Amino acid sequence: MQKTVVIDIVGLSSGLIGEHTPFLKKYAQNKSVHTIQPMLPAVTTSVQSTYVTGKWPSEHGIVGNGWYDRTDCEIKFWKQSNKLVSGEKIWDKAKRIDPSFTCSKMFWWYNMYSTADYSVTPRPNYLADGRKMPDCYSHPAALRDDLQKELGTFPLFQFWGPGANIKSTQWIADASVITDEKYNPTLTLIYLPHLDYCLQKYGQDFGRISRELGEIDSVVEQLVSHYTKAGARIILLSEYGIVNVDRPIYLNRVLRENGWLGIRVERGLELLDAGASAAFAVADHQVAHVYLNDPQIASKVRSAIEKVPGVALVLDRQAQRQFNIDHERAGDLVVVADERSWFCYYFWMDDSKAPDYARVVDIHKKPGYDPVEMFMTSKLRAAYKLLRKKAALRYVMDVIPLDATLIKGSHGSVHTPSSFHPVLITDQQQPRKELKSTEVYDVIWQHLTA
Repeated sequence: MQKTVVIDIVGLSSGLIGEHTPFLKKYAQNKSVHTIQPMLPAVTTSVQSTYVTGKWPSEHGIVGNGWYDRTDCEIKFWKQSNKLVSGEKIWDKAKRIDPSFTCSKMFWWYNMYSTADYSVTPRPNYLADGRKMPDCYSHPAALRDDLQKELGTFPLFQFWGPGANIKSTQWIADASVITDEKYNPTLTLIYLPHLDYCLQKYGQDFGRISRELGEIDSVVEQLVSHYTKAGARIILLSEYGIVNVDRPIYLNRVLRENGWLGIRVERGLELLDAGASAAFAVADHQVAHVYLNDPQIASKVRSAIEKVPGVALVLDRQAQRQFNIDHERAGDLVVVADERSWFCYYFWMDDSKAPDYARVVDIHKKPGYDPVEMFMTSKLRAAYKLLRKKAALRYVMDVIPLDATLIKGSHGSVHTPSSFHPVLITDQQQPRKELKSTEVYDVIWQHLTA
């Protein structure tokens, strides 16, 4: 097997490679540059699972960053066990052929309890008093300690939330290099999330994202330099491109207006009760899974959703097969937004009754993805909350606004212009300029074995 590295530059599309990314622009001129057809859903966990299995979501089961667990009657987002991903992984196939093969997964998702030899992933410490402390999880466990001894604590609060910036991506890149020098894995998978932040906040507004483009360009240059010297075959790719949006869609409010949403009131605040709802939506960027606890209302729910401005597709089970997302975890209806729209999880009609988690960064409690977590209501309020934390007083970091119109970029749909399609850059020429997502697996395999 040939030493190979796959560097996942999240959100990168051909329209972003130019004057603000001088290294990538020059590097791509001498390489084979391809685009990848967006798959449904074009979101992180689904696409990464397709890349490492060569299977569609209908087969590997990752229908989104989160879904409804029909047994627990709970909406679960950002789970981490690799056992959730069905199908043989590319590193398992490689190990069958070459027992000396090893794999390093640096922050690719579903990174816990996999059969990869080395892995690191975000994993905060949740203390008994309610505090959340920055940390990460690794296999082997000692790798975490070695990395944090050299690089400092993983900057969790720069990985997601209003403080997200280049520090977390730089930490991941540095950790990848250290892990490579320590173990020399045959295949390394590296996740660089930096562009996800600015592109969702501002869209492709080069006046606001040029600095971030330059920052990620520098990190990629560092990695390419290291892996070139290490004799690795290099693949640069992305999972999706991020399109400009200006219209949030509140499906749960539509379902609530029709009397299908179950709501509980606790301490005067409202909570979505998925198990008690006749129908509810799990929002995930430009895709929403609508689950029906009452199958008798399917046609009524579909009719109501189809009338919502910004909805492009409503897929029942049969139609889901055409998009390779027909899996038991998928919603009874899978809804896709048009190019300028995205789905917001909000279900309350009055902000004064919004649940307490709505105004904090809490990716696990919210019944849907919330990109507004990247914004902050007030730096002064945040500073006050931090002072309470340092004084060992109780505090809630309720500094996230409830204004979905702040978001200017999104992804998830298959219907995006070609300039927003994800890219794949490699030394090896491929038979077509645009590849299917499942074919990325084959490209990685070619690099390992050709």
